[in-house]
Amino acid sequence: MQFSQIIGLEDIKQTLVQSVNKNHVAHAQLFLGIEGSANLALAVAYATFLNCENKTETSTDSCGTCPSCYKMNRLIHPDLHFIFPTATTKQITKRDEAVSQAFMKEWREFFTKNPYNSLKAWSLAFGAEGKQCIIPVEDGRNIIRSLALKAFEAEYKVLIIWLPELMNVNAANAILKILEEPPEKTIFLLVANSAENMLATIQSRTQLVLIRPFKDEEIKKHLTEVWKTDEERASQIAMLADGNMNEAYRLLNDTQNLSQDTFRDWMRLCFRFDIPNLIKEADKFNDLEKEAQKSLLQYGMNLLREAFVYKFGGEHLVRADKQSLEFIKNFSKVIHEANVEKLQNKFNEAYFHLERNANSKILFLDLSLQVAGIFKQ
Repeated sequence: MQFSQIIGLEDIKQTLVQSVNKNHVAHAQLFLGIEGSANLALAVAYATFLNCENKTETSTDSCGTCPSCYKMNRLIHPDLHFIFPTATTKQITKRDEAVSQAFMKEWREFFTKNPYNSLKAWSLAFGAEGKQCIIPVEDGRNIIRSLALKAFEAEYKVLIIWLPELMNVNAANAILKILEEPPEKTIFLLVANSAENMLATIQSRTQLVLIRPFKDEEIKKHLTEVWKTDEERASQIAMLADGNMNEAYRLLNDTQNLSQDTFRDWMRLCFRFDIPNLIKEADKFNDLEKEAQKSLLQYGMNLLREAFVYKFGGEHLVRADKQSLEFIKNFSKVIHEANVEKLQNKFNEAYFHLERNANSKILFLDLSLQVAGIFKQ
């Protein structure tokens, strides 16, 4: 992974590059960003740059061609180590054997396919769907063993811990000493989505690198340039993704792409309290795939927010393309302080229940009637 492969975030890239060029590399760093941010991708790109054999004091990225970069890009470098949440599977049934090293093949495929992916997708990738994934104490002990030796061939030995907030308490306590006093030329890169769930003793031993979410324009540019998506759809996906590149990928792969027209027609029926057609609409939504149903609800929540922002903040604050902006202007006419929170709560509740396998036909009909009632008030 190279910095050039990650869209945007130039200020963060520059800070990371300068820390290496000026030899101010902190031995333990916490890359903190929401799910779908570039925190894991940046950590791998940073590790690649650290050990690039062709970098100079003016380099801004790894070369991508030296032996070190070749191995780093394939995640097979002997001085690059990973720790990540795991669980037992059909093949590995003992908890003390279900450690990161046992799933390295699946991890390489997982990261290569999508470096912005989620824990849920990871559990599916290695065969632990529905199970709670944690970093067990055995992985904590493996960290100490693997870092006890000097680097094999690189300048730095790098350990990347993905989602340290899921680290077993015993595992976290096991690495405290080596995290505070690591062997020479050893770098810890912790990649987290939530600092609140991490042990304070772990956080206090790291230097924080705050990774912001992607901007809408960055997601749009990535989709149009890398995935050759047409601009209209890329704009819609960017607004729905809300800074989450993994969500943008999911929406991009959604074959049942829902346009704003679907949501607009639905809201018109709700506003008219047209019950017979709302029943037909619920039947139509019931035939959609679950991900498309979730996208529709997410799209609704986003448009509610943008309509409220437009009404009370002005057009310059709205995140939307020209086509969506026209609808937002009209939709804002029926959005006000008394109903926006109620509407948002209803959509949130529906999304929550849909994720937990509620009957979608009943759910959408109930939501339609609730929204119609709020409009009627």
